[in-house]
Amino acid sequence: MNGSPVVPPPPTGTDALLAEALRTEQARLTGLYAHLDAARERARRTLAAAGRDAGPGGTHQARLERELRAAEAARRAARLEAVERGLCFGRLDHRDGTVRSIGRIGLTDELDESFEPVLIDWRAPAARPFYTATPADPGDLVRRRHLHTSGRTLTGLDDEALDLAGLDEDGRRGLVGEAALLAALDRERTGRMATVVATIQAEQDRVIRAPLPGALVVQGGPGTGKTVTALHRAAYLLYTHRAVLERRGVLVLGPNPAFLRYIDQVLPALGETEVVLCTVGELFPGVRATVEDGPAAAVVKGGPWMADAVRRAVEAHQRLPAGDLLLGEHLRLPHRVCAEARTAARGLRLPHNRARGFFLRTLLDALAVAQALSLGRPYDEEEARHAPRELWEQPGIRAELDSLWPVLTPHRLVDRLFSDPALLAAAAPGLSPAQRAAVLRPAGAPWTTGDVPLLDEAAELLGEDGAATRARSRAAARALDEELAYAEGVLTVTGQREDATLDAGLLAERFRDTGPERTTAERAAADREWAYGHVVVDEAQELSAMAWRAVLRRVPTRSLTIVGDLAQTGSPVGARSSWAEMLDRELPGRWREERLTVNYRTPAAIMAPAAAVLRAHSPGQEPPEAVRQTSERPRPVPVPDGDYAAALAALPAGPGTLGVIAPDAVATALGALTVREAKGLEYDAVVLVDPAGLLAQGAADLYVALTRATRRLTLLHHTPLPPALATADDPDDRAGPTDAR
Repeated sequence: MNGSPVVPPPPTGTDALLAEALRTEQARLTGLYAHLDAARERARRTLAAAGRDAGPGGTHQARLERELRAAEAARRAARLEAVERGLCFGRLDHRDGTVRSIGRIGLTDELDESFEPVLIDWRAPAARPFYTATPADPGDLVRRRHLHTSGRTLTGLDDEALDLAGLDEDGRRGLVGEAALLAALDRERTGRMATVVATIQAEQDRVIRAPLPGALVVQGGPGTGKTVTALHRAAYLLYTHRAVLERRGVLVLGPNPAFLRYIDQVLPALGETEVVLCTVGELFPGVRATVEDGPAAAVVKGGPWMADAVRRAVEAHQRLPAGDLLLGEHLRLPHRVCAEARTAARGLRLPHNRARGFFLRTLLDALAVAQALSLGRPYDEEEARHAPRELWEQPGIRAELDSLWPVLTPHRLVDRLFSDPALLAAAAPGLSPAQRAAVLRPAGAPWTTGDVPLLDEAAELLGEDGAATRARSRAAARALDEELAYAEGVLTVTGQREDATLDAGLLAERFRDTGPERTTAERAAADREWAYGHVVVDEAQELSAMAWRAVLRRVPTRSLTIVGDLAQTGSPVGARSSWAEMLDRELPGRWREERLTVNYRTPAAIMAPAAAVLRAHSPGQEPPEAVRQTSERPRPVPVPDGDYAAALAALPAGPGTLGVIAPDAVATALGALTVREAKGLEYDAVVLVDPAGLLAQGAADLYVALTRATRRLTLLHHTPLPPALATADDPDDRAGPTDAR
């Protein structure tokens, strides 16, 4: 021995084929990243040039075109930066020898500037066979190859032979790897949802590429990938209908903030950034409600009758005097005149704050006539021009008229509705005393998620105050006058007054601080009246009738992807037996349904007791079919003294992510998730505290909790397990103190 390192023999057989395939694909992958880097550099140069050209010179049309070019360059640069990870994930081999690489974004050859396609966007028609071809129907494909990467390094390959007869000898011998889907499912979770762009299945692809118009309901049980499928559909629609959707953006509505954090990297990783993510509690700009109403209050606030209640609350602020309106010693308006003015103002069918101007002008004109008559002078054109304004400027008269038709804000109206028993009784006469008691609260109480759709309803009925809008316009005009005056002074002081290339308007525009340019998503999130091009609603079965009204105001085209599972409905105001009971009221004849039937997440051993719970308590619902097989059944751990905190602390740590789910009454004390907080999430291991307590909350809650685990499920219980879980409570199957997680 001379101390030289031992050189391993070269790989042979299958190992040699895999090594050769890895070398070939790594070279191809490295080349694709070189094209990506070239595209990024080109985008940066374009963006920098657009910035240099962004001055105020030229015509309005020229400035607009420069701004559009700059915005498009910024979007292109953002998309290219977002696809660093997993740039290319697949390859298609065609029978004629053509090879196509499939990736997160489309790339052309920017190195030699031929601009020939080198990477096909997964959403392009040419990429669709990557998701739909089968050995029974391969089309002109012979092989599909999945690539696994870490950064810019290829780490593995999986091949699927679609047409063995179409492969030559070398091609048949070069097949490597295993099923890409199951390999991806078996990987540990990271706490963030990943894209499934490399492993989309045929039934998911059908949903993703469904036409844009109308509302598409995606009904799917736990683990069917309905959420990530809907997000990929949003990315596909942005790609396919970019001219329409990029200007308006896409809204993704999720069930809770934790869920939004879980999914927030999916669309950027697919190269899409013009997307707003929010919850129902964040739909109204300036409000971020996270507190949930109790069941009784939720039923009252979420019911469709609240639309009429809010309308009546608005009308209650359009009041009449008890008799004639007396304003000082000599001014009197008959009650009849006030009533006619109110009727006429309501007849305009304008929002409350906009109709207020007409009501006030009508009364002020009538008062001016009455004043002229009381003073024995003619009511001529001059009097008509000045007298109403002079009357309005008298504080006593203004206060009295204001009280008849006040300016209202949504916040003031909804707060008063739930803090004033008399107003609530007048606005919602059909509510029982117990129902009114469930929603009454002190004035100024924090907003709940159930209040937000009512704020939106109120905003729709109230509209903008015309006087306030005009005041803002006047303030903007004054600011512009000041800027022009300043610019005129600058030109005079610097001796450039006669310079034909400069004028005061251009100089004022150059120095005006308009703030940072906002993206479509940022502008949409701040504007209650923004009309989105498409809306994705996840956990849609939980939405109340009032929440649906708020959502649909944001998408006038009624282009939606509605994602949910009726078997998982936990909200007392959500959909129960069918989607029609909720959607036919708001979208009659304008929605269609697709079903996802395969559970890719939950192992069959865990899904079996979950399915038993579903069948026992919701016999009309069918669970999805689990395709993953593991040997680990749910592990019951008795906690005789009911000290769940100690039992949780005694559980040893296991690999991967962990979720602890408990009944609402004890979740906070244990630092655990409620079922509502866990919806839409998944973990490698789940510890479920007090299954019987979860069942008492509702069978849907227990079903949801049971289906969050991808590998291991532990059941902590101090009372007998529910009958549907009794098979898990086998003495030979009880978990001891080792690796309960």
